[in-house]
Amino acid sequence: MRQKIVAGNWKMNKNLEEAKQLIKGIKKEVKNSETEARVIIAPSFVNLNTAIKRTRKSKVEVSAQNMHQASSGAFTGEVSANMLTNLGVNIVILGHSERREYFNETNDLLAKKVDAALENELEVIFCFGEQLEERKSGNHFKVVETQLKEGLFHLGKESFSKIVLAYEPVWAIGTGETASPEQAQEMHAFIREIMEKTYGAEVANDVSILYGGSVKPGNAKEIFSKPDVDGGLIGGASLKPEDFVAIVNAI
Repeated sequence: MRQKIVAGNWKMNKNLEEAKQLIKGIKKEVKNSETEARVIIAPSFVNLNTAIKRTRKSKVEVSAQNMHQASSGAFTGEVSANMLTNLGVNIVILGHSERREYFNETNDLLAKKVDAALENELEVIFCFGEQLEERKSGNHFKVVETQLKEGLFHLGKESFSKIVLAYEPVWAIGTGETASPEQAQEMHAFIREIMEKTYGAEVANDVSILYGGSVKPGNAKEIFSKPDVDGGLIGGASLKPEDFVAIVNAI
């Protein structure tokens, strides 16, 4: 079922004490909110256990930022799906633009990660999007379509009940360039059209598509008002409770 979702990706920010304070602030703000949107936070691996414990009996859900495709083995520094679910984590972000760019994650590798996550009953927030040169060359639709086809379209229809899509226009994140709400809607509509052509109208209408292009309290309401934008994957603004929940309340 299509849901409204706001997910905060903390990236490599916040030590343990800082994470505790941020969680406390977000819980307080969310408790006073009347939103019906799902609220998700994604701390670093070392803070996941604390986040799970401190969000129990609250509206806030916890996601991991990444995971390895193997179930176990000699992969120093990595974390498996089973390790996450054993902690009580039920969601994982895969394919984030920074993982693709800095850690050379390919569509083929991400397809394997998606499979491993679903096999362990994790919900997947699957990220994708084009770089600045791809947007300027007019190749952005093709790039997004390829990332979806190679990373996700090996799945059956039933798997999409556990998939949330997150479109990241990488060119609009920290570059000085700005994506308009109309550009966000244009791509989200294109994504839903691809989903319909591949999996049918029911799957296309049920899947949530989040926008991850520098959403802030000042632009969230206009972006979220677009018919095919179901929420946001939030970076920097998720590190301040008031800003994050202001974005949540914009839905």
